Amino acid sequence: MHYEDTIAAISTPVGQGGIGIVRLSGSEALNIADRLFISPKNKKIHETPSHRILYGNIIDPANNDVIDEVLVSVMKAPNTYTKEDVIEINCHGGSVPLRRILELVLKQGARAAEPGEFTHRAFMNGRLDLAQAEAVLDIINSLTLQSQKTAVSQLRGGLSGKIGAIREELIELTAFVEAHIDFPEEDIEDLTLRKMESMACRIKDSLEKLIEGSRYGMILRDGLKTAIAGRPNVGKSSLLNALLEHDRAIVTEMPGTTRDVIEEYLNIQGLPVKIKDTAGIRNVDNIAEKEGVRRSLMAMEDADLVLLVLDGSTELHDTDRELIENSDKGNTIIVINKSDLPQKIHPSVSPLAKGEIKEGSIPTIHISAKKGDGLDELKQQIVEAALHGETGGNTDIVTNTRHIHALEKALASVDSFISESLKNVSPEFLSIELRDALDALGEILGITTPEDILNRIFSHFCIGK
Repeated sequence: MHYEDTIAAISTPVGQGGIGIVRLSGSEALNIADRLFISPKNKKIHETPSHRILYGNIIDPANNDVIDEVLVSVMKAPNTYTKEDVIEINCHGGSVPLRRILELVLKQGARAAEPGEFTHRAFMNGRLDLAQAEAVLDIINSLTLQSQKTAVSQLRGGLSGKIGAIREELIELTAFVEAHIDFPEEDIEDLTLRKMESMACRIKDSLEKLIEGSRYGMILRDGLKTAIAGRPNVGKSSLLNALLEHDRAIVTEMPGTTRDVIEEYLNIQGLPVKIKDTAGIRNVDNIAEKEGVRRSLMAMEDADLVLLVLDGSTELHDTDRELIENSDKGNTIIVINKSDLPQKIHPSVSPLAKGEIKEGSIPTIHISAKKGDGLDELKQQIVEAALHGETGGNTDIVTNTRHIHALEKALASVDSFISESLKNVSPEFLSIELRDALDALGEILGITTPEDILNRIFSHFCIGK
């Protein structure tokens, strides 16, 4: 990327709307806008104080045709999103005015922005660190209020502050170690060794806590992958419709109605849930149904949580028993449906006994998808399964796979430092482990991140942000 260029892009979504925005950033942004903007009071953009809005028209300099009536936001460096001069032309929403204004801006010398280039410039110019820059995309893609709050906290530097504090401790520890490389004639005193080990253990504990909280963070960002599974006609599609509170899946008495995986998003107490209704699991000869069963089994394997639905009005089927026995007890909730009918499944001592499920082996909820009974209890159980003891209100958590890998690399290096220091390994080798840990944490903040990784990160942004 050429950061000396002035860039421009349409920053609002494609389609019709009340307002559309063409954004410019760079040293020529004010001059380009001045050549296209006419104010009824002859106000000039470059003479306007920063953070003011001017009313007027955008014209085509070639023939003085009025393109649109606009409001121009003037934001001068360095107090802008990119720390460069920024202009936002607010015109009427719609593809024609936006496209024409962008074309004029480009003809006046601006370059079309690449995906995420505005935020990339904010990072390169020190306005944001890399973790904060990635939080911008998380805000845009947030699925629930809680995930949005977490992303905003990261944008404001909550997570960066935690990572930065750990790095400062690592730097201090590295200084201790490297002092003994510079002065090898001086032995490391026992008191100093104990202090170094104590610092390393404290750093290790901080890294482990961040990694432990990342499971919930990833769920907040991407959604809890949840599969509704079971044999045909137990009420899987009815449960999906009841949770969504509208008819999304077709429900009939005929087995095999659902032949493909249906996916929807739910918001349960701020928790984003990516829920899949799967085809009924049974032995079939029909090619289409067989493929549906295969996809159902794949969805169960890939899920963070499985809602295993049973028909409480009938005795346990062999397929039910097989599914119960093969379930991952840590990520399964048994949902006994049709509680509005006389029940033939009851909690007892053996999962294989006729009509019985072993009490306490897997969380079990009785519901009626038809009448809505038990749905609140089921939702609460889903949230508890997702949290695994985490505090849902914590917003300074890791939500990014790249960050998790970097934290794990740092933790491995700190672990190696601790074990090697106990063996009286040379300070030179101890220093290498600490430097590796520092580099790993630096990748999160963008201090030591390679250019190709940066380009890949910002390529996931939309154009105009």
